[in-house]
Amino acid sequence: MEKHLPLTPKALYQVCDTDLLPFRTTETLESFSGFFGQERALEAMGFGVGMRRPGYNLFVMGNPHTGRFSFALENLKGIAKKEKKPSDWCYLNNLQDGRYPISVELPAGKATQLRRDNRRLIETLMTELPVAFENPAYLRRKSKVERDFNRHYDQAIEQVERAAREHSIALYRDAGSVGFTPVAEGQAMDEAMFSQLPEEVRDAFNRNISDLEDYLNESLTEMPQWRREAAEKMKVLDRDTARQTISPLIQAVKEKYSHITGLSDYFNQLESYIVKNSADLLGDEKLLEARSEVGKRNLLDEMFGVNLLVDNNKTKGQPVVFEAHPSYENMFGRVEYNSDMGAMVTNFQMIRPGALHKANGGYLVLEAEKLLEQPYVYSALKRALKAHEIGIESPISDYTGISTISLSPAPIPLHVKIVLIGGRDTYYLLQDLDQDFEKMFRVVVDFEEEVARDPSSIRNYARLMKTIAAEEGLAPLTREAVARLVEQSSRLSGDQEKISTHIGDLVDLLCEADYKRIANQDDLITAHHVEMALEAQSRRTGRLSEKILESILNETVLIDTDGEAVGKCNGLTVLEVGDVAFGSPARITATVHPGTRGIVDIEREVQLGQSIHSKGVLILSGFLGHQYAQDFPLTLSASIAMEQSYGYVDGDSASLAETCILISALTHIPIQQCFAVTGSINQYGEVQAIGGVNEKIEGFFKLCQTRGLTGKQGVVIPKANVRNLMLKKEVVEAAEQGLFHVYAVSTVDECLGILMDKTPGKRKDDGSFPQRSINHQVVKRLKELHKALADK
Repeated sequence: MEKHLPLTPKALYQVCDTDLLPFRTTETLESFSGFFGQERALEAMGFGVGMRRPGYNLFVMGNPHTGRFSFALENLKGIAKKEKKPSDWCYLNNLQDGRYPISVELPAGKATQLRRDNRRLIETLMTELPVAFENPAYLRRKSKVERDFNRHYDQAIEQVERAAREHSIALYRDAGSVGFTPVAEGQAMDEAMFSQLPEEVRDAFNRNISDLEDYLNESLTEMPQWRREAAEKMKVLDRDTARQTISPLIQAVKEKYSHITGLSDYFNQLESYIVKNSADLLGDEKLLEARSEVGKRNLLDEMFGVNLLVDNNKTKGQPVVFEAHPSYENMFGRVEYNSDMGAMVTNFQMIRPGALHKANGGYLVLEAEKLLEQPYVYSALKRALKAHEIGIESPISDYTGISTISLSPAPIPLHVKIVLIGGRDTYYLLQDLDQDFEKMFRVVVDFEEEVARDPSSIRNYARLMKTIAAEEGLAPLTREAVARLVEQSSRLSGDQEKISTHIGDLVDLLCEADYKRIANQDDLITAHHVEMALEAQSRRTGRLSEKILESILNETVLIDTDGEAVGKCNGLTVLEVGDVAFGSPARITATVHPGTRGIVDIEREVQLGQSIHSKGVLILSGFLGHQYAQDFPLTLSASIAMEQSYGYVDGDSASLAETCILISALTHIPIQQCFAVTGSINQYGEVQAIGGVNEKIEGFFKLCQTRGLTGKQGVVIPKANVRNLMLKKEVVEAAEQGLFHVYAVSTVDECLGILMDKTPGKRKDDGSFPQRSINHQVVKRLKELHKALADK
């Protein structure tokens, strides 16, 4: 068997050829317009915006830092500014029942004009009304009503007075009351004179006075009716006077807004209210107390003003609203309250709009995760979209059972496109748990994580860097710096043939490279500045990886990088802490002895092994049976463990290493400890791709480099992962010098040949393996274990 050769240094890192960048600096490039590598998303966005049917709201799906937020806003603003402005909305006081304010829709810009005209109308009415009630014609008619009432009263009193004179009794009026007194010789008697009269005379006077009082009461029986008639006549007079004064004024405004639905009815309501309550309004204590003009205007505004809820006068096209904090009140509006003498009071002027009101007729952009954090909001949003209207209400009363007296503003028709921005997990979670979600968010704008690394995209990427540098106020980049950034972008995407679309990461790196440029007092951002920025980022986040490396070097964690051992191998793991990922070697061991327990995964037994890791061990059992035990039962007891791991273990990338150490433990063939292995297998012994390959290789290389490179050390990876290799410069240089090697394998046999430096052996036509091959030794040992168990 030919010796398996390591990968060439070129395969470990895909260099970006500067010949693909026909410029010296990015200063000479055109700016990049649009969104890098998002053709699919642009197509979906165009469809979602253009489809006007209900339910075609959009969900912009992708990972953070890919520019999905700016993509959505800029696209929407570009489309919305070409569209027609939506209507204005305002609330008016319902003068018949103040708890139910009236909503009115007006063409864009007309609500401000209505408020101005309405204020001028109310001020004119409040000026003209007092004048009308001071008019001589009104005063004459008022005096006539009073005279008519007084005439009835006076006639009744005169009749009683005539009857009193016949009995020498005088009638007198004192402070609104009427009384009787005896008269002698034309003079009213006082008490002394009256007491000197004979008793029979006094009794006669008293009888007559009593009769006169009864007669007076009978004469004034109809007085309440006279008073009511007078009051009714005054009301009619006041109303006629008020109507004659205000009707022409209101009619002029009503005709101006006759084409607006609801306004004619409101102005009729306003006219009736003022006519009916004109006297009360003129004598309103609050208006009298509010001595200043501003105070009076505010009080009148509370009764008759216009609450301008949504004003699109200055809006260019359709509104695009982003609500950063989608709480219930911020979304649906609220009714505010004031404290008045310890009581909470409100009125229609204290109705405040929410984001849905402001975005009505346009687009509302929300972050899905923040929307779901807020109580009641998501379900209320669904109700609003289904009903196609926005209502302002308090959700608390629905859940607490406590209801307070408040306003119930008339709902406003809702015509809005909701654009949710969120991660893939959020989208699939909503899709799975909410049956209404797919019907309401029919358009998925799926954001690309990466694009093909071809000459065209590389040039566009360079233009994008020029645009970002200009927007952020950074220096231009040399083409070598652009090439280095392209290479770093490929590393971030985890593919030599791809470029990452995580624009946020690119901006951060460019800013830090420019910081290094300024510190070095250079004019342009060069590849050296980019390299310095990358090293600085790695150093800032490298504390934990250095601690782990230190624990290996002082042998707290046992990892060998030379020599050979039976049943032991170096596996490779990736640790993720926050947004930092780094590789670290881990020792994997196996023991084998006669028995029927099969392969025991110690991690699984102690509930540290997660499901995918356990699946990898079970696949390993399937592979052993298929490869070596076709003619006899697979009977053995084996234990596999990842040594010195004290947390949860997941992933099947250790299954290739576990297979090799199990075979080593079976055959007692040692494994060279200068290698580390990563890769998963299937039941046919084929090696499958794994994740984090760059970090894994670099983690083992760092250990070997620290201990001293011998020229024998290396890493075995799946062949399918070769395209993912974008290793650090120091690893590539070590490979060029023959000090470190990366092997790519596609089968378990290839891996065994490298680790054990022996021929694995190819199955012959009769199903057996060549003598002295690794596979022959495995079959032989498995048969011995089966026989040992059968002989017991």
